[in-house]
Amino acid sequence: MAVPKRRTSKTRKLKRRTHQKLTLPNLSECPNCGELRRSHHVCPACGYYRDEQVVE
Repeated sequence: MAVPKRRTSKTRKLKRRTHQKLTLPNLSECPNCGELRRSHHVCPACGYYRDEQVVE
């Protein structure tokens, strides 16, 4: 059975986990009202998407 010869150090363990992190969603400014909204989504503040009112 394969057993590690030495204990994995904290630094080595943390270096391996550097890619496991949360990322923030990309936000862009709404051209209609100026609020921040997610790209390619309806604006939650004014309900506009691509210069059309979709939600009232």
